Amino acid sequence: MRLHRNLVFAVVDALNFIFNEGEYADKVVEKVLKYDKRWGARDRGFIAETTYEMVRWKRLYAEIAEVKAPYSRPNLFRMFAVWAVLKGIKLPDWKQLEPTPERRIKGKFDELSKIRKYKESVPDWMDELCSKSLGEALWTKEIHALNEQAEVILRTNTLKTTKDNLSSALHEAGVETESIKGYPDALRLKERSNVFITEAFKNGWFEVQDASSQLVAPYLDVKPGQRVVDTCAGAGGKTLHLAALMENKGQLIALDIYGNKLKELKRRAKRDGAHNVETRTIESTKVIKKLYDSADRVLIDAPCTGLGVLKRNPDAKWKLQPDFLDKIMVTQQQILQDYSRIVKPGGKLVYATCSILPQENIQQVKKFLSTEAGKDFNLIKDDNIYACKTGFDGFYMALLEKNPA
Repeated sequence: MRLHRNLVFAVVDALNFIFNEGEYADKVVEKVLKYDKRWGARDRGFIAETTYEMVRWKRLYAEIAEVKAPYSRPNLFRMFAVWAVLKGIKLPDWKQLEPTPERRIKGKFDELSKIRKYKESVPDWMDELCSKSLGEALWTKEIHALNEQAEVILRTNTLKTTKDNLSSALHEAGVETESIKGYPDALRLKERSNVFITEAFKNGWFEVQDASSQLVAPYLDVKPGQRVVDTCAGAGGKTLHLAALMENKGQLIALDIYGNKLKELKRRAKRDGAHNVETRTIESTKVIKKLYDSADRVLIDAPCTGLGVLKRNPDAKWKLQPDFLDKIMVTQQQILQDYSRIVKPGGKLVYATCSILPQENIQQVKKFLSTEAGKDFNLIKDDNIYACKTGFDGFYMALLEKNPA
């Protein structure tokens, strides 16, 4: 591979925004890719993938390059040189990359690869917390799996088409896919490509949704004609899955504290032909109180540390702070206490997170069940989904049932 100056400089710019200015990787990549309209798919792919890879392995590369935050431009070029050497890419004769001690880089890499927090590139506090919570063996396997690049998984929108039809349409558009055993509506892309420009996407035949995330809506056991409430709907990936499982029959109320996310959900619902979705912004407690004891099914896809989705959000490793866990656990319990009241007698509730920590998962459920608000509920089943076992995101789901009146 030959390195091109303008592409490498774009990567260094991106890293500066992410590491020094605290911007989010996905937004930064979007911004940097607009620098030059002449860049083709390969150029854009190089910038996006190299940026993400360097964010993922930031601690390891910084340690080998012997640089510390805040990173100056020469520091960022040193980290880039480490990336290139470890990839076996010949470094060009540029003053920004001189001199690069290749043998020392490889030696240091071998040495640091024996220590998990460097090898898997995580902050000390995260390594300690997760190994304590999950046990050394599981955490070692899990963080290794979470450092692999996320695959692109599609969910067939069964309101509009079948999985086979979707696969054929994408094949005609030059996108090859395959089914995944145990995930009825999922298709995996054999090679990364921009699926958003396909007719199938414009026609609302699919959504991009990780395979683990596709397990949550079916867990709620919805039936056509029910009243279902998705309490932390966001931009609606799981809401739209619920709409499909309900076959557009019944009422699906999507709630969120962020109105702009619900606007995006409305747009997506229109494209997907999901007509039974109604959005409501939680502007006060009244919105929730109006729904007390009224829903057959309630989904709480709770805010969390997001430690299960580091594959697709590697910058979360550096953005998360140790005290965030304590704060979010208070929020999670509050949400369980408040939103569980929407479930009518005999109804069901799913509590889900994209975290792998028991503190945010089973421990929250047990705590809830021991309170006044939770005394009428029973835990039917729960599942921990680990990246090291499935290859997809880490998730947690618990199904609770409320006693009949």
